[in-house]
Order: sequence, then C-alpha cells, then structure tokens
Amino acid sequence: MYQAPRGTADILPEEQAYWDYVRVKASAAGQLYGYQRIDSPVFEDAGLFVRSVGQGTDIVEKEMYTFADKGGNQVTLRPEGTAPVCRAYLEHGLHNLPQPVKLYYFASIFRYERPQAGRFREHHQFGCEAIGDDDPALDAEVIALAWQFFHSLQLRRLSLQLNSIGCKRCRPAYLDVLRKYYADHTAGLCPDCRDRLQRSPLRLLDCKKQSCQQAADNAPRSVDYLCGECGTHFRELGEYLELQDIPFTVNHRLVRGLDYYTRTVFEVQPASGGAQSTLGGGGRYDDLIEELGGRPTPAIGFAVGIERIVLNLKKQGIAVPPLPAPQVFIACMGNEARKEAVRLSAVLRQAGKGAVVAAGGKSLKAQLRQANARGCRYTVIIGEEEVRNGSAVLRDMENARQETVSPGEILGRLG
Repeated sequence: MYQAPRGTADILPEEQAYWDYVRVKASAAGQLYGYQRIDSPVFEDAGLFVRSVGQGTDIVEKEMYTFADKGGNQVTLRPEGTAPVCRAYLEHGLHNLPQPVKLYYFASIFRYERPQAGRFREHHQFGCEAIGDDDPALDAEVIALAWQFFHSLQLRRLSLQLNSIGCKRCRPAYLDVLRKYYADHTAGLCPDCRDRLQRSPLRLLDCKKQSCQQAADNAPRSVDYLCGECGTHFRELGEYLELQDIPFTVNHRLVRGLDYYTRTVFEVQPASGGAQSTLGGGGRYDDLIEELGGRPTPAIGFAVGIERIVLNLKKQGIAVPPLPAPQVFIACMGNEARKEAVRLSAVLRQAGKGAVVAAGGKSLKAQLRQANARGCRYTVIIGEEEVRNGSAVLRDMENARQETVSPGEILGRLG
C-alpha cells in the first residue's frame, strides 16, 4: 500500500471546514487592511533562496528540496514565502506603484525537517508583505493585522513577543559582543550551537535544547546595542502598538531563522506552548530587495502556519462553521424513477440548488439514512407510482413533514 510521504498529510473532507474557516478569516483580514492577493510558483531558481535566506542557515544547508530539472536548471521547492514575493515585486515592476505595496498569499512550504506535532515537511502558510516603507507605524499595522486575524479566529490566550535585532550598521558590534560572551560558554553548548557561533551567532539565542537555555537567557541583549535610528524605530513601534491596545512582551531571545531580517522581529505564541508551538511570526527585511538586485527598499511581513492554527482551534474547542451541504437529496426506486431523478437534479443545479442523486439500488430507508448523513434539508422521493402520476414526494428532513407535489413545484418550495 502506498502512503503519503513522511512529513506530509492528506487534508480529508472532515478537516476542510477548519481550513476554509482559516482561509476566509485570513483573506478578510488582509483585505480589511488593504492587502491584495498574490500567488507565486511552488518552485523557484535555487539561487533565489540561497541569496535571500542565507548560505549558512539550516534551511539552505539541510532543509531545502533542491534538484536539477530536465533542462539542467537548479530549482528549489519553496521553503519560505517572502523571497518569491520580493522576486515578483522586482520582476513585475511593482516598485513603480504607490508605496508601500501590500500583498498577501497562501502557499505550500517545503522543508526537510524531522516531523513532529505541528511541524511537517510540507506545510501551508498565510502570509502578508508590505514593501516600500520603513515607517514604524507600518510595522505596527502588520502586527495589528496578524493580531486581528488570530482574534477573528476566536483563538484565546495568545502572546505577542517582540524584539529588535538592529540593522547592518549597529548589528555587527552586537554580534561581536555576543561571540565574546559565548566564547566563555562553549562547553555547555550543543554541537549545532558550537557551529553557529561563528557563522550565525544570533541563532544561538533561538536554540530550543535544554543545554543551551541558561547561556541564552543571560546573553547580551540586542536592544542595548541599537543605533539611534533603530532605537527610535523600536520605541515608536511600541508606542503605536499601545495606541491600538495590542499587548506585547519584549523578548530579548527572539530572533528569526532567516538571514534577511533587520530591526523588528515578532512572533505570536499560545500562552502555554512556548516558542516551539509558535503560530506565526515575521519582521523587517529592509535589505532583501537590494540583495536581490533592486533599489534599497524597506519592507516588513509575516507568515502563519495553517496546520498549527487548526491544531490550536481543536485544542481550544473552537467550533467552526460546517461546509454547506447539498440542499436536496433525490431518492429514487426503479429505472424510470432514476431517469426522472437525473433530469430533476439538472434543473435544481442550474438554479443554484445543490442536489445529490442516490446511487445504487438501495432501499428507500437506506436512501433516507444517506440523506440524513449528508445533512440535506430536503429529500425528493420518486418511485414507480410518482413516475406514473407525474409527481414527487418532497420531504422536509428537519420536521419529517412531506407532501406530494409536481416536479415543477419543487424549486419554488425549497427554502
């Protein structure tokens, strides 16, 4: 028996109501803030991600699905959503539009990771990007969009974690201090963190392994080494969030796993779950557009994991609206009745009424059970007698009342 590849999952019909609920709320939140939808290809030139995500990151070195296509080109299944949007921004001249350009997307994301609860090798994201402005009010808007989205889902007990990791002018001095601090703590570090010490020291703060926790807790704080501009930006961001009554916690260990982040970084976490159950996060990437060949262009964005959101909706017992069921089930007995059922179903569907025709030669009792199981409001019953009389029985499944009508009357009787 074939099975879904490890780290992937089928989204079965009974799960689709959760996914529709999340997508509808996500689209509504994006549109409420003036964001427009963009869809990018599921694979890109491998160089796009090497250049944007960073050569020394775990994503590039260990997790990307990269292969040569039949033309010999190195392509990569999308491991994150921001770089493709930035590539589209440059390729299609979106920098000529009024700035900032505000975009949202839904995307499949592929990373070769160790599968665990809420973490897959293929997962799905909702993301937003605001490109073309460095105003801290825009940072606050993006965070507010994410915060409102989560609350529109009725998720409770969420925590907004916030930090600033500075810019390319002030961060080098902080990284030097961080390396010097960790040089005295190498004995207690995990092998990955020993490797990160030189090539990606910020990631030391993000390590989830217990052996590295104490050193990270006591490490120098990035906010203490911000230049004047970054310090002002971070202070004003906090003020804008307070004006919108959005609570936040400054988390000095918060960094993001991609090299392109600058200044603002943030995450939304369940209160009891910690960083490993993060629902989503993002931050500024003011140098990325330039790194990809464009003009210096500030930007900020975020992405949230839909699988983790669905998991938390279930944990919190949040009921989601069911998907609409077909309004009419047509039960039929006999060949001539089946022909009439097929004709009637076509009439109903053309009028915009969902209709299902019973399959097989089941008894009427079995067909009525099937109508109930499908959640149909009405059942139309057609047997040999109804065919002879040119009639049908219309049954209201909510109150079990039924009446004999002509097929031409059925459409008008439906609620």
